[in-house]
Amino acid sequence: MYRAPVEDIAFTLKHVAGMKPALDGGAFGDLGEDLVDAVLGEAGRFATEEVAPLYKIGDEHGAVLKDAAVTTPPGWKELYRRWIEGGWNALSGPEEYGGQALPTMLGVAALEMWNSAAMAFGIGPTLTMGAVEALDKHASEDLKAKYLAKLVSGEWMGTMNLTEPQAGSDLAALRARAEPAGDGSYRVFGQKIFITYGEHDFTDNIIHLVLARLPDAPAGTRGISLFLVPKFLVGDDGALGARNDVFCSGIEHKLGIHASPTCTMIYGDGFQGASPGAIGWLIGEENKGLACMFTMMNNARLAVGMQGVAVAETATQKAIAYANERRQGKASDYGGAGMAPIVHHPDVQRNLLTMKALTQIARAISYSCAHAIDLARVSSGDEAAHWRDRANLLTPLAKAFSTDVGVEVASLGVQVHGGMGFIEETGAAALYRDARIAPIYEGTNGIQAIDLVTRKLPLGGGEHVHGYIGELADIANAVRISNLDGFGRTAGTLDRALSDLTQATRVLQKFSADGETDKALAAATPYLRLISLAAGGAYLARGALADQDRIPLCRFFAENLLGEVGALKDRVIDGGDSLATAGRALMSA
Repeated sequence: MYRAPVEDIAFTLKHVAGMKPALDGGAFGDLGEDLVDAVLGEAGRFATEEVAPLYKIGDEHGAVLKDAAVTTPPGWKELYRRWIEGGWNALSGPEEYGGQALPTMLGVAALEMWNSAAMAFGIGPTLTMGAVEALDKHASEDLKAKYLAKLVSGEWMGTMNLTEPQAGSDLAALRARAEPAGDGSYRVFGQKIFITYGEHDFTDNIIHLVLARLPDAPAGTRGISLFLVPKFLVGDDGALGARNDVFCSGIEHKLGIHASPTCTMIYGDGFQGASPGAIGWLIGEENKGLACMFTMMNNARLAVGMQGVAVAETATQKAIAYANERRQGKASDYGGAGMAPIVHHPDVQRNLLTMKALTQIARAISYSCAHAIDLARVSSGDEAAHWRDRANLLTPLAKAFSTDVGVEVASLGVQVHGGMGFIEETGAAALYRDARIAPIYEGTNGIQAIDLVTRKLPLGGGEHVHGYIGELADIANAVRISNLDGFGRTAGTLDRALSDLTQATRVLQKFSADGETDKALAAATPYLRLISLAAGGAYLARGALADQDRIPLCRFFAENLLGEVGALKDRVIDGGDSLATAGRALMSA
């Protein structure tokens, strides 16, 4: 059973990602450590005692569709009601609409705990929180007044409708259309697929944010608009009215997250005899919908990164517990009778320590991204611009590296369980199944890597990333001058990793400057892992400097795993030509 690691989460927030200096400096007003600790403690209790016990029921029962209505697993609707009554949906929401306006760092820490306890539960509110941000930044005052308070509280939930059968990552291929009705509203027509919580029984209304094209829209992504389409129309007094012309025609039978309904949504088909055309309202400007939706997607990308951290944490806890219980073979350091618990075997220890280290560095990267978002919001001028660049740089790392780690760690968890991991009884396989979607949705990890290389490395004239690497190098130097024997070769391995990172970064920037786009694209995925591992090693060291009990894990990572950075650098610099040659053979196969 999952138990929220509240102390580890609080430590990483405060001493690795930067929350404590921000609190001490008054960046968040009168928010202090006592309140932070209280919120984390109660979130941990709720996740451990109320969400986690319903995970297995959700996985085995799944969501059920009948007559265009979805029923969630037994107990889940009531769980959601208790969750919103606890104020959790409003944690980071805007104060003027009933939110608590607490830092993003605190929100993503709580999000980690919900997803660790049950990823299929945690993903639902994630989309609502993204819808809140999109509406708050881009919607008219009338739409905000009618919808935001109930979305902030969680009384209503929100969705994000992008994907269509012919348009996955390539949004230029969208065909959904919207026609002006002449009264300020629009009629929306089309099909959307893979819509998370597109239909459910948690709330009595669902607010869909839908990308569609106007009749005279330009081709491609420049002609996409964003519309708010409620399941039930809402009167001026806030009361629910008639059912809108939108319905769920099917739910996907998925590898994992079975309790999360992944829906095919139909707009404008004359549902239940309605006049064809789902009634919607424009968010932002015509043909500028992608910019509005990206507000929601950036929020969702960090949230999905937290899902990777979350599943990795649960898989690690489960594997360590099993390794201490399961007995097999002999071990030189075991003095008890009979077979030794497998945790005494070096290979099992290697797997478990790898799981712990990868989980921790993914957590540190993601929390550091949230920290940058917070400081960009509370700062001004050049300082705000600096932190916006930092958040933009770290977002693809938080999303892609963390979700890759979720799959990798969950797979190692199955390995630690041995044959028992491959059957459903232990729950290790369920975590592996759940984790596998996260590298795919909200922009595949390959797209995140391309975004990093083509859009984020040029930030600040190409120098922001080098400033970041310099900050990481300061941590390596702090390890060196600490003279603590326990660090072993950590400082030297960090130096080499950061040197490799600098070299790979400059080569990639030269590829782009010289117009060698294909070489830059070929190097994108190995580069994202390279920068994440190098940064992660530095973050582990920062934590170990603050708490010497953390030095052994830091040293293990530095001396056993960080060497991968050198091989990744070679792939970045020299791998493009061989990839292109071999790739051409695939095209003719």
